[in-house]
This record gives sequence, structure tokens and C-alpha cells, in this order.
Amino acid sequence: MQDMLVQVEPLIPALRRYARSLVRDRVAADDLVQDCLERAVSRWYQRRDGNVRSWLFSILHNLAVDQFRRSASRGSHVPIDERDENEFGEAAAQEQKLMYQDVLNKLAKLPRDQQAVLLLVAVEDLSYADAAKVLNIPVGTVMSRLSRARERLQQELERPSIGAAGNIVSIRSARE
Repeated sequence: MQDMLVQVEPLIPALRRYARSLVRDRVAADDLVQDCLERAVSRWYQRRDGNVRSWLFSILHNLAVDQFRRSASRGSHVPIDERDENEFGEAAAQEQKLMYQDVLNKLAKLPRDQQAVLLLVAVEDLSYADAAKVLNIPVGTVMSRLSRARERLQQELERPSIGAAGNIVSIRSARE
């Protein structure tokens, strides 16, 4: 048990980060990580010798995919009376927050398979081989999805954001 804690505990922040980027909700992400850790503890004996990090990310990813499938068939429900008024809208306080949100929104436009590869390799710093294990796909597929994801995200980032063009005012010269 102690060996398991030593191996798993340092990975929790990375699992939380990946879960938050997948579900984009702090509470749901924490629940997803909790489910992942419960499954890992209950099935620790089933784990193959190898990288615990990629094994945990595989569990988390598969739980998230299952959750996406369930919510897609069921739809989402937001109990309004249980939410704080401030949760419905939030004004950005800084330009960095706006840019961060813009990147997240454009990342969300990527297909889920490209999102997953990009997040695992670029954000969580998994090797191509480990990302392939997590997603249960060949390494070549990881490389091609990553290439397409990077290219598409770059194209999205080069385009002006929706609403940004509305903030630009053209100034005419008084001589015209």
C-alpha cells in the first residue's frame, strides 16, 4: 500500500490538470480524478509492470470518454437554484485571462481525439509511446493526430476571435 501511495501521489496534480482540460469544470474534474484513483486502488493488483503514470492517465481518459458518452445521450442539466449568481457570467479581469480562455475555446474546437493527444503530449509531457498506450492507438496515429492538432490550433489562433472584429473601429481621415 505504501509503495502505491509513493507512486501515485506525485501524479495527482497532473491528473487533475488533464481532467480539468477535458471536462472544463473544476468540480467534475475533481470527481473524475477521484473515480480514477478509486479504480486504480481497487485494481492495483491488475496493473502490468510498467509506467504507472500512463496507466493512471489511461484510466482517467477512459472514465472521461465514458462520461462524455453518457452525457451526450442524456444531455446536460444545470440546477439553477443550486448555483450562485456569479457562476453564470464572469467578466475578465486581465488580458491574460482572455487569451487563456481564447486558447481553451479554440482547443475545444479540435476533435476530441486530437485534443487528447495534444494535451497528453504537449501539456502533460507524455512520450508518444505513453500517449499511445493511454489512448490505445498506434504511435504513428499519435504523431499524425498531434501534427494535425498543432496545425489546426495554429490556424485557429491566427484567426481573430468572435467578437474581436466588432471591437475594431475604423477611423476615417478628416480629409476624405
